[in-house]
Amino acid sequence: MTTNHLTGLKVASLFTGAGGLDLGLINAGQSVIWANDNDMDSVLTYKKNIGTHIVASNIEEVDISAIPDHDLIVGGFPCQGFSRANINRIERDNRNSLYIYVVKILLKKQPPFFLLENVAGIKSLNGGDDFKNILKALEDSGYTVKHKILNAADYGVPQNRRRIILTGVRNDLNDGYEYRYPSPTHAKERTKDLEKWIPIGRALSGIPEPDTLQGATSLPNHIHSAYKVVPRDFTGHRLTDPEKPSPTILARGNAKGGVCAIPHPNGSRRLTVRESALVQTFPLDFTFHGKLGSMYRQVGNAVPVKLAELLGKGFFEVK
Repeated sequence: MTTNHLTGLKVASLFTGAGGLDLGLINAGQSVIWANDNDMDSVLTYKKNIGTHIVASNIEEVDISAIPDHDLIVGGFPCQGFSRANINRIERDNRNSLYIYVVKILLKKQPPFFLLENVAGIKSLNGGDDFKNILKALEDSGYTVKHKILNAADYGVPQNRRRIILTGVRNDLNDGYEYRYPSPTHAKERTKDLEKWIPIGRALSGIPEPDTLQGATSLPNHIHSAYKVVPRDFTGHRLTDPEKPSPTILARGNAKGGVCAIPHPNGSRRLTVRESALVQTFPLDFTFHGKLGSMYRQVGNAVPVKLAELLGKGFFEVK
């Protein structure tokens, strides 16, 4: 049996945000031809850094027939309703039903593949029943579905970030195509085959302090929240160990609420937007649009670019 790694797949991207997943897929050799998000700051960020093929609208308003034909549909459908960091996490959060629009597009467009991302907490919502319903809806759309929880730290991202990745291959293609999850490259402790997790201290080494002249002028978006660091055992308030990967970069909150930026390893301030983006493995020249809270949220909502690239290399033709 021989296998052929697929590149050049035409990608339609939903719930795109600032484009971390899309950028990783492009780095993996795929071709994003259409994208959609309803947040204008994210759309402007995307247009500035990736391309003008993004459509600004609510997913409910998308004309499915106008979506170009594609080989792969991807998306991180809104996760705040599922997240443990959301203190109002409830079964009837309206954001939890938006996956239905993914299903509608799959039913009508029937692309060969899909790849979806969400928080690990989605598996336990409503006693696990909601996740079972999501899987059934995807399977009933005509796909063989797999899912796996990955920690970004295991793939060279300087951050503990556990997310579930759902993949699908259209049933009629099962004999000729498959998806393979990337193999870990890193571990908590170094082994013969795996490097040790990358600590946040190393990832941020050489980054100047934002409140100095060099820091303020040398890097884009190198600004930070003034929210005071008060160490306590609560999300966004735990001190950051420079010898370990960063805690999960957060996107908690919505248009009416703030984002709690992770404390910098020095313990005296919050991570800047730029530093948060580095932890999410965005390149230094990737710039974000909007007010401070919006930029933090765009970064926190993104799939780490490095992990996205590895995910984008998982599609194979099997002969």
